[in-house]
Order: sequence, then C-alpha cells, then structure tokens
Amino acid sequence: MSSVMQIARHGVSALALGLCGAFGAQADDWRSTYTIFGTPGLIEMPSAGVAPDGEIGVTLGGFALQQRGAFTFQIAPRLSGTFRYSRFDEFTGPGTDDLFDRSFDIHYKIADEGRIRPAFAIGLRDFLGTGLYSSEYVVATKTVTPDVRVTAGLGWGRMGTRNGFTNPLGVLDASFEVRPFNDFGLGGDVAFDQYFRGDAAVFGGVEWRVNPDYTLKLEYSSDAYVEETADGTFTANSPFNVGLTYQPRPGYALSVYYLYGSEVGFSATTYFNPRGADYVSGLDVAPIPVAVRAQDRAAAASWDRTAEPASEIRATLAEVLARDGIILDSSEITDQRMRVRYTNTRYRAEAQAIGRVARVLTQLAPASVDTFVLEPMQRGIAVSATTIQRRDMEDLENEPDAAWTSFARARIGEAGGSDGLVDADPAGPAFLWGLTPYTEVALFDGDQPALADIGLELSGRYTIQPNLVLAGALRLPITGNRADGVISPSTLPPVRREGAQYGDVGQIGIENLTLSYYGRPGENLYSRVTVGYLERMFGGVSGEILWKPVESRLALGAELNYAVQRDFDMGLGFQDYDIVTGHVSAYYDFGNGFHGQLDAGRYLAGDWGATVALDREFENGWRVGAYATLTDAPFEAFGEGSFDKGIRVTIPTDALIGQPSRTDLTANLSSLARDGGARLNVDGRLYEVVRDGHVGDLENGWGRFWR
Repeated sequence: MSSVMQIARHGVSALALGLCGAFGAQADDWRSTYTIFGTPGLIEMPSAGVAPDGEIGVTLGGFALQQRGAFTFQIAPRLSGTFRYSRFDEFTGPGTDDLFDRSFDIHYKIADEGRIRPAFAIGLRDFLGTGLYSSEYVVATKTVTPDVRVTAGLGWGRMGTRNGFTNPLGVLDASFEVRPFNDFGLGGDVAFDQYFRGDAAVFGGVEWRVNPDYTLKLEYSSDAYVEETADGTFTANSPFNVGLTYQPRPGYALSVYYLYGSEVGFSATTYFNPRGADYVSGLDVAPIPVAVRAQDRAAAASWDRTAEPASEIRATLAEVLARDGIILDSSEITDQRMRVRYTNTRYRAEAQAIGRVARVLTQLAPASVDTFVLEPMQRGIAVSATTIQRRDMEDLENEPDAAWTSFARARIGEAGGSDGLVDADPAGPAFLWGLTPYTEVALFDGDQPALADIGLELSGRYTIQPNLVLAGALRLPITGNRADGVISPSTLPPVRREGAQYGDVGQIGIENLTLSYYGRPGENLYSRVTVGYLERMFGGVSGEILWKPVESRLALGAELNYAVQRDFDMGLGFQDYDIVTGHVSAYYDFGNGFHGQLDAGRYLAGDWGATVALDREFENGWRVGAYATLTDAPFEAFGEGSFDKGIRVTIPTDALIGQPSRTDLTANLSSLARDGGARLNVDGRLYEVVRDGHVGDLENGWGRFWR
C-alpha cells in the first residue's frame, strides 16, 4: 500500500477535525493551557498554541511511572523553549534503579489562526538530551466555537509509535522512511539524523471550556510507550487520555488526568509574565517634585555666589541625594551649567536615578543654571553623560508623554574629563560589612534533583578610592548535601568536577578576597584589573579591557587571566595546577531586550573553543537566557552531557522584597558543572558594569525617568 493511502487510512480523525475547524470561529482571548510535559498543548500531545510573549511557566506533573518538572519560556511571540527534568521510575524494568534525565524542547508557531485557517506550529521534543522523549511534530489548532477548539497533528519519534505509517516525507527522500537507532551515548548531543525520520502517526484532541474556570480535554495520543511496555513497567490499554484543568484566576492551573486507560496523572503550573512584573508601587520613596523658576529669576544672567555659596549647594545636594541611595562623587557649578557625577546604589534603571538627580537639581541649582549634565558612575568610572535642559524638566513633569519626550530631548554621550570637578566629601563609611544566611543549590544531578548547602556568609568591602576596592567573603556551611553530588570521570584536568569538595560543612572558608581597580584608559575604553582569591576554586590575576561607545549596540572586549587552583579547605593555600586563560568577546544589543554574547578563547582545562549566549532582558530586571560552549575537548572527555549548555534565569531582588534594589539572584538550569568549557568566575566584568549607563539600557529604562 502506498504511503499516501496509509496516510488516508490513518488520518481520518485529523481530517474530521480539520473539517470541523474549516467553518469555525476565530480564537478570542482563550489562552493555551500547559500539558503534563510543561508545554502549551492538550494533555501529553502539543497544540499549535503558544503562551503570551515573554511568559514563564513552571510545571510539576506526572503519574506513577514518570514525574516531570518543566521550565518554559516564551522567547518571542512565535518561539518558545522548554527545559525539563524527569524521573523515570524503575527505568529498565521492575526492581531496577530510577533514572533522572534532562531534556530540551523548542516550539515554533508558523501561522496564526484566521477566520477559516487554523494555527500551525512545528516543534522538537527532547532534541538536546538523551532522546528518551525524542519526538518531532507538525500540528494545527482551530477554534470551532468560542468554547471548543480542536487539534490535529502528525508526529515522529515517540509521537509516531502508535498506529504509525510510512513517513510521508519519504516522497522527498527515501532516507526519511528510516529512523536510525538512538544511541544517545553521553547525552546532550544534537541528533540531526533523527529528526522527522521513521514512521509517522496522527494525534489530536478536543478542548471544551465548560466555564471560565474549567476546561475539559479529550486526547488521542500517538505515543505507545513502547519501551516502558516492553520493560513491564507500564500498560497502555487505550490511546485516549482525558483531563480536567482548573484555572480560577490568572497565574496558576491545576489538572487531573486519566491516561491510557490505566494511570491517573496530575500537574500543577504556575505562570507569570515578567513584561508586567514589578514590585508593589508606592513602596519606594516618592521623588522630589520639580521646582519651577519664576520668570524673572529664570532670566538671570549670572549666579549670585554670595547669596548661594557653592559649598553649601554641594553639601545640601549630597545630603538630599543620599536619602535616595545616590552618592555624590563630584560636581561643577558655573553660571549656566551644573555638572554632577554620582553613583546610583539603589535603582535598577539608571534612567530612574538620572530623573531623581535632575529633580533635585531643579530645587538646588542657582536660577541662572539652564543645563544639567549628569554623569552616572559605577566602580569609580564615569560611564556616560546625559545633558538635560532645565526648562524641559519644568515643562514636562505633568505631561502625558513626558517620559519619551524627555528622552528625545536629552543628549547622551561620552562622559567628560575631570577638569573643573570638585570632589564631594565621603558620603559614608569606607568599610561596609554584613552577616547574612545563604543557600547554595546544585540542581539536576544525574542521581538527585537538588543538592544544597545552607550556612552563614560574612562579607566586607573597603573602598580605598571609588575605583579601587578591596572586597571579600567568608562562608560557614552549617548543613547540606552538595558533597553527595556524583559527576562521572573525565580525562580533562579536574577544574570543576571537584567543586563539591570545596567548603566542608562546619568549616569556615574564604569564598573570595580580591583587590579590583577600574579605569578609563581612553575614549570609549574601560579597563579592570583584579587580583586575589578570585572565586571558590581559583586565585590569581585577571585583566580586562572593553571598547564600548555610549551609543553603540556593539561592544568588544578582551580578558587575560593567570589562575591557580585553590586548596579544598578554601584557606590561603593553593594546589599545583595553574593555567593562563583568556577570551576575546563580542557583545551586541539586538533590541527588544535581546542581548547576544560570543566569547572565544582558552578555558580552565586548557581546551580552546567558544561560548555563545542569548539573553532576553526585561525593563524590571528579569532575565532569561541560554548558552552553549563547544571546545576542542572531545565529547567523551567532557563526560555526561557531551558539552556545556544551559538556561539561566535572573530574578531581580525588587520582585522579592518590594523595594528598589540593584541586586538580583541567578539560577542556572543546566547539566552538571564539568571541566570542559569551564570559565573563571570573576566579579565585576566590564560589560555589565558600564552598559546600564549607555543609550540602549537608558532608552529601555526611560519609562522610570519620572518615578
């Protein structure tokens, strides 16, 4: 029988669903729900739906045989990605060990739903892992009535194992009809020879929105659970799955399922969109109102220095700015211009600090001053200069489009020299310290989902000069099990896989202790030199230079390090392993919050290669990104996972404490830390230090200028 006839025979259900959709209603605001796999779709099968742009969804679900945790991010309006960590009970049969597995999915919406046309999507499930869930699919979804929508799709891999038929792509090339054996080896490799190959099968389903809180689902699954059935750990009595999703309000959903005529399953999903996430309004201190000069005073030709001495203006300015967490570094006052250098320690958006400083200057600057030049500083170096006309502050404060009008009128450029600036008196103590609890988590071990240490951290910082800082931290682990993590052997030098041996419970260790110097060696150039115990596992010297024009989307950098491996007790001693490492780097702001980075050079294990990363950043500090590193270290030498890769999520502290803050927390959803592609961890790399004050980030955050 020809492949076309087989498609006709096995695709009756898809055809029926398509005919129902052909004359259906167009989708309204009925959002897609998440599957037990943590992706938008039905129950286990995908749909052509996507989440709103930027949404993050976290799903925990499963049934007796398998439990899954998934992190899904809507990367762009049509593109989503998923990281999944799964547990397979009795992986190779009754009484055998469990298996923990990491996998990645990608889903792309080809076309939106129209009045007649369904939405179409294509996707890969477990395309970058061991391949235990490896599947590919094309799928269509159509809203039939305002409360009923249907889905039909064609699947390959696991999704092509129930009532499969000859691959229709075989008409293009006969090689599509055979799916090679999935020898995943160490896992983590991209199996290009698998995709859309072998038998195909039809899947589909119906969703009925009973009322705003409940959605009933009926699904025909094309996954026959072949391996699990052969191992005797699962019985698939039926291809049909039934589910009920309860979603009483935005932000979470609970689902219960009856799967394959033999299993009861559950899932819980929480989701939110960082595009709209913010700390509760009103918890930060209200800004000082703009002072509007009287017309006769505004026309004054010069500043009366006897009535308003410069020393008094500077002292008052420093005091008022300090209330906002802004440190006055230096200033210059002339008849018609006031130039201020300051360090913002509180507000995530540098534009918000610029707005607050400008407001204060309308209150304190002599009436003859028409121009404010604001130069934000970080690590003791001026990163840019924003020039604002005082009359714009006076005219725009209460205008409906004040933010973008003020941005259009402002001039942003390179910071000037130090000539004419008068240093301010120290705003606070040069030495700061703190004692806080800490939790260090290692996720997704091959044998355990999570490992963690809990303890106390004593940190200190001594500012010798604004650009010369001595900083360090001591840690005392009180309890934990990070040392239980098991990483398979490797032929590479043990620069990361012995990480769990650092910092025994009950033993005080030096987390880091460094002296850092920052400078401006030339126009558009920034420099850093750091020496000391750079991180937990290595000490040494690190030098960096960065070229970054204020208005440019592109930045180029170079870093050179001499690193020596530290003793396991995290004291002052070193082991006998040392290495010179370094990278050249390119950074690019693609717009819409997307930032790319490419680093090429030598890594800690002596391997040469490159790391590519892409992050999406939101105005409020949330950041989600992915990275991958390929080096000349063979996959066999790297070990489990084949090469370094992962997803990273940065959570702004503002979202947790309800107060403005420049700090954040970063979690890596990745394979275990291994030796290949390992880079030195150095605090304060230049790009992240200077970019907040440059045009791209200022424009993104200018909506906070008047806050």
